[in-house]
Formats: sequence, C-alpha cells, structure tokens
Amino acid sequence: MPRLRRRPSLTRLRAASAEAFSVWRERLLFLFGGICVGLAAVLMARCADGAQALFKAMLAVSPLLALLVTPAGFALAALAALTVFPHSQGSGIPQVIAARHSRDPAFRQALVSLRVAAGKIAVMSLGLLCGASAGREGPTVQVGAAIMAAVGRLTPERLPGLMLAGGAAGVAAAFNTPLAGIVFGIEELGRAYDARASGLIVAGIVAAGLTALWLTGNYTYFGTSRAALPLDAAWLVVPVVGLLGGLAGGLFSRIVIAVSRGLPGRAGRLVARRPVAFAALCGLGVALCGLASGGAVYGTGYEEARAILHGEAPAPLDFAPLKFAATVLSSVSGIPGGLFAPSLAVGAGIGGALHGLFGDVPVGAIVLVGMVAYLTGVLQAPITSFVIVTEMTQDHAMMIPLMVAALLADAASKAVCRGGLYHTLAEIMLAKAEGARPAPQAADRAALGGP
Repeated sequence: MPRLRRRPSLTRLRAASAEAFSVWRERLLFLFGGICVGLAAVLMARCADGAQALFKAMLAVSPLLALLVTPAGFALAALAALTVFPHSQGSGIPQVIAARHSRDPAFRQALVSLRVAAGKIAVMSLGLLCGASAGREGPTVQVGAAIMAAVGRLTPERLPGLMLAGGAAGVAAAFNTPLAGIVFGIEELGRAYDARASGLIVAGIVAAGLTALWLTGNYTYFGTSRAALPLDAAWLVVPVVGLLGGLAGGLFSRIVIAVSRGLPGRAGRLVARRPVAFAALCGLGVALCGLASGGAVYGTGYEEARAILHGEAPAPLDFAPLKFAATVLSSVSGIPGGLFAPSLAVGAGIGGALHGLFGDVPVGAIVLVGMVAYLTGVLQAPITSFVIVTEMTQDHAMMIPLMVAALLADAASKAVCRGGLYHTLAEIMLAKAEGARPAPQAADRAALGGP
C-alpha cells in the first residue's frame, strides 16, 4: 500500500504549537526570574536594615567601638570580596555593564554568577554591620542581573537583554520606583534604546515590583512630599544648588575613578600590594568621620535624608562633607556597597545646609533639588535622577525644577569628570580582564590636562 502523506496543515499546526510552547516557556521563565529578583530585593533590604540596627546598638554601648570594629570589618569584607567572592566589590552596576559588553563567556559568567550574587548580599551586609557608608540598591542591580542570567541560560542569545532587565528590576524593587527602573535600564545600563529588550525590562520590573509589594506593602521611599517652588526669585536655588551638587558629584566620581585606575607612585604600589590593609585604613577613616558627625554618616543615610527632607531635623553644616568623605572611603576600599542612598543623603545635606541662604524657599524644595543635583553629578544620568527622586516622594509639583537642576548638574559634573562613573569603571574592568592597564579616554586626558 502507498504510504499516506502527512497533511501540510497538520504539519504547520504542530510547528506553530511547538513555537508557541517555546515562547510561553521563555515567558514563564522570565516571570519566575522577575519574582526571584523581587524576593532578593526584599531580602537585601531586610539584611541591610538588620545590619545597621546591630551597628547602632553597638554604638549605643560606646561610639569609640567604631575605631576597632569598622577597620576590622572593612578588612574582613575586602578579604572576602577578593578571595571568596571575586567580582563582588563596589556597587555592582559596573559589573553588569561590563558583562553585557564582554565577548568572553567565562568572564561574563564570573561577573553575574549566582555565587557572586550570594556573596554580594553577605559581604554587603557585613560592610553595613561595621558602619560602611554604602547603599543596597546598586548591589541589587548585580544580584538581579545574576538571577535573570541564570534563568536565561536556555536562551543565551537573549542574555544581554535579560541582564539589562534584571538590573532594572533590581532598581525598581529596591526603591519601589518602576518608572525609574525602566529609565535606569535604558539610560545607564544600556545607554541606548533597545526595542527587543524593552519588553523584557517591563516584564521583569512588573514581576519583581509586584513581589516586593506583596511582601512589604505599597510605600513611598522617602514619604510623600508636598514641596513646591514658586515661579519667582525662589528659582535661584535651582542653578545655585544644581551647579554645586553637580560639581561635588563630579568630584566624587573623579576620585573613585582615579583610585580604581591606580594611584601613581609608591602609594599606588602599596595599595595594589596590600588591598586588605588599605581597606582597614579606609575603615578607620570612616570611623573618624562617624565620630566627628555624631554617628550620622554611617550606613545608607536614609533616615538622615528623610528627616532633613521633611524638616524634622536641621542639616548640620558638616553633614554633607563628612558623608561625602565617608562614602568616598567606603567606595574605594574594595568592599561591596552601592551609591544611590548615600548620594541622596549627601544631596539632602547640601540642600539642607544652604536653606539658610534661601529662607523663603521651603526646605523640602531645596532638599529635593540638592538630591537630584548630587545624584546626577555622580551618575551623569539626569533623567534617571529626577525620575527616581520624583517617584520616591510623589512630588510632581517639583518635576520641572528638578529637570532643570539635573541638566545643570550634568553639565557641571562633566566639566570635572568627563567619563560617567559606572561606564568608566566597567571599561577598567574589561581592560584588566584583557591583561592591559586601561588608558584614559581622550576626554579624560583633556580633563587631566593631557594632550
């Protein structure tokens, strides 16, 4: 008997079913990844809060204990980051950027592995336990990217987009700011609009955000603000605070980049040979800043920034410079920790300290301008900065002044540090991975006075 031929329509139906199954399998995996990112963000928030509470309890016994605990904790955290959990140092955002651009699968995996993610959480908590001036939001980006990369191993061609989505979901879940997560993923992690990745970003943010909301409830990070800036002489605060915050943020970035590239001369050689001892020395500096500030500069700075924003406590004149110094020391020490929350605290301190010069301007308005200006100066990501602060406070009346402040701060920051902090650090990582010391970019050479 002649063999019956399979009907073309049946073949097409089976092919379409197989394709649909593959698509839905991917979507369910991505949804699962987003849920895991939300769970990780909540875990990191609780670890950070618990660590800071324990450190404050220790300081209640004697503030001088910080002179012993903070250097020892920095040394232990730096040692763990170097030996047990390599690539977990710093904020984690440069690692995600480097992983997205690396052509070496082994190096990419080393930057965003689940082992690194676990180490990031543990060693970041250790840093906050001993008083580091650091945040948890940047580390959440690396942890989120690592989780999505692990989930997406079945679709390696989509790995860059998945890491982008995981990092953006980490920001959104950490701050409860979904719009800022989208903007951050496009402006900072991607530095370009990728239509194929946009769906992944939104899906990851929705899954992670809903998970975090389910566990913690809906909240506004800094509480609702009703500050407004009348369209009159009060607008003078925008260029003054915007430019000052941008210059300070650019200075911060330039210092961190310079140390990451390697200090010149004997000091640079000593730091390279004795990184753990250098971390302990940085910890001692943080402890001294903490003693000088009465303990205000330890940790993320969230409580201090919130109190200044809502007028519950005045901003001492030395809070912003001491918080700036403590955050610089924490960032260059080699321990894991983010920059978002400490930067917002420094910006709040700048705005609060200048409030006396603009007595008729509501304190909340000038503090919000300071937050956006300094954060923009550090990140050189103006859209992310004003969107994230607006979402954190639900103060839409300040949207236009914050936009202007962000643009001015971005220009001022680039006059001090031409290369963006996270992308320059990522370039340094990629160059070191290739076995060559990175040469400054042309713009950086010009900023340094070179040819």
